[in-house]
Amino acid sequence: MSDRATLAELPAGDAGIASATPGPDLATAGYTETEHTASGTAVSYVADDLPVDGHWSLREGDRTPYVTRVVVRRPAREAASGTLVVEWLNVSSGSDAAPGWTFYADEVVRRGHAYAAVSAQYVGVEGGLSSVAVGDLGSPGLRGRDPERYAALTHPGDAFAYDVFTQVARAVADEVGATCVLATGESQSAFALTSYVDGVQPLAGLFDGLLVHSRGGASLPLGRPGVGLPMADVVTGAPTRLRTDLDVPVLVVQTETDLFGRLGFLPARQPDHDRLRTWEIAGAAHADKHVIGDFEDFLGCPTPVNRGQQVFVVRAALHHLERWARGGEAPPAAEPLAVEGDSFVLDDVGNVRGGLRTPVVDAPVERLSGSTEPGASVICQLFGSTTALPREQVAERWRDRDHYLASYVEAADRAIADGFVLADDRDALLADARPERVDEALA
Repeated sequence: MSDRATLAELPAGDAGIASATPGPDLATAGYTETEHTASGTAVSYVADDLPVDGHWSLREGDRTPYVTRVVVRRPAREAASGTLVVEWLNVSSGSDAAPGWTFYADEVVRRGHAYAAVSAQYVGVEGGLSSVAVGDLGSPGLRGRDPERYAALTHPGDAFAYDVFTQVARAVADEVGATCVLATGESQSAFALTSYVDGVQPLAGLFDGLLVHSRGGASLPLGRPGVGLPMADVVTGAPTRLRTDLDVPVLVVQTETDLFGRLGFLPARQPDHDRLRTWEIAGAAHADKHVIGDFEDFLGCPTPVNRGQQVFVVRAALHHLERWARGGEAPPAAEPLAVEGDSFVLDDVGNVRGGLRTPVVDAPVERLSGSTEPGASVICQLFGSTTALPREQVAERWRDRDHYLASYVEAADRAIADGFVLADDRDALLADARPERVDEALA
């Protein structure tokens, strides 16, 4: 069994987790946020081969010391649910980011879950690599961003990231008294969790469930000592499925962007079974307006970024996974996105058919896509696009605002009844309707 990290609380200060969208007010919700160093001796993992069916047989390799950091957000003990949600922080920009928290924070806080954000990878701590260019952002890592605060940190390379993640999660779980521990990771971190599911979870046995959000077809390599993992080495890997013999549940949430192109999830698609659900969201992109917030213009994309309703689906996914991990009912199954060859099957307005449906695609006034114009930057490709439907098409579909809103409400309630949106989010989902598009078309 993997060891557990030793935690040491840092003085109050800026935790340095990149986010363009503010989350819930933690103090008002009765939450505290603390930042810790986490230290120990981690192992790397090696294998003779990594079969694409996901049934990996890993064994321990070298051992080396590490000091990383973890940010813990927790409610007062009397309000705690007993569930700990652990996020493998994303380092694609060269700095630690928490896209999982950005999507599901409201669900965490309203249920009283604890949350831990783990700097699992080399780049987040040491800097030196970035996978996407966002303006002139560099990749200083925590040590470069604040050399004094993070002087003690030392990451031995991504070969040790898997065990670092396990050890830190185990230490926080002990600290908060968790009775259910969930792992989450989005984008590059979902590649990492794919490898974790296939090789590490059977050995470590820590997590009670895993949420794999926006993975590509490949898995994250096992890594090398002393360096991070370039994404170019990841996305070119062989499409790899998740192993089918886990004794804990896995929920995979995918967007249109993830299936084709650079990410290439489609060849790794696999049927649901008693420990796996895969949700593919129609009209959703790998990243979207909810993630970037008021900083959309900073991206310099040729079209408005995707304004789909992925956020509501991710909250529902975490809710279902937690119930499932505690021995409850499995999440509902979702129809896959409709594909034909190497492209999506589209409806009459240009939105994809099939998949998990939300009101913006079932009561459309926009074309929502996981892709954007050819030649756009890598970051803009990940953010997809939103295109207003022609005025005449909107006017032909909707006779007036009330007609549109009635259809939108019907679609919202259908998504809630199907289990893909939570009733707790109904008001926010209804507030996300776009009747102004109908007003403009009929003016």
